[in-house]
Amino acid sequence: MRAEHGSLQGCLEVITKSARDIVPGTEDAGVTLIARGRVLEPRAATSDMQRKVDELQHRLGEGPCVQAIWEHETVLVTDMRTEQRWPAFAPEASRIGVQSMLSFQLYTTEDTLGALNLHSSRPNAFGDTSLSIGSTLSTHAAIALIASEREEQFRNALASRDIIGQAKGMLMQRYSIDAAQAFALLTEQSQHVNQPLSEVARTLVEHGLPD
Repeated sequence: MRAEHGSLQGCLEVITKSARDIVPGTEDAGVTLIARGRVLEPRAATSDMQRKVDELQHRLGEGPCVQAIWEHETVLVTDMRTEQRWPAFAPEASRIGVQSMLSFQLYTTEDTLGALNLHSSRPNAFGDTSLSIGSTLSTHAAIALIASEREEQFRNALASRDIIGQAKGMLMQRYSIDAAQAFALLTEQSQHVNQPLSEVARTLVEHGLPD
């Protein structure tokens, strides 16, 4: 499973499109991530309906996705019209046309959890084959997500290093100082304005040194 353009978002889109295409009963799919801030973040929904149901769980703080993430389990909803586990979510989901759901927890990193969410407008849409294929897909998806996140972090680190290098060069040229002294100036400014070093460097490169 390879991410489009090597990006995290591309990886998420491959996952949800694959789930929609190969898990029996699935009409649409989405991924929800929870980062260190413990905020639900719906991503890569394959339809407006999936986006609505993901955002509904985000707003209410309950539903199969939330349970899958925090309880480390696979959650199946056979008929949303008679579902009792989430008294706020189930009636709203049924009203907008979601009658079956299947959510798998995705292990990503120590700081990030996620869930793969599938839905159908028909009750009893997901059977044993759906559970089996979906479980296998979610395992591969979690591995792909970890790899994609690490690659993105690596690219960001390289970009930060490059921008800091440019800023150091500007300071060295202007003030006739060496690299260590230029880095010390950037660090001092970072602490003074309470911003990451890379942001201070980016501002300097984009706007230049004052006359």
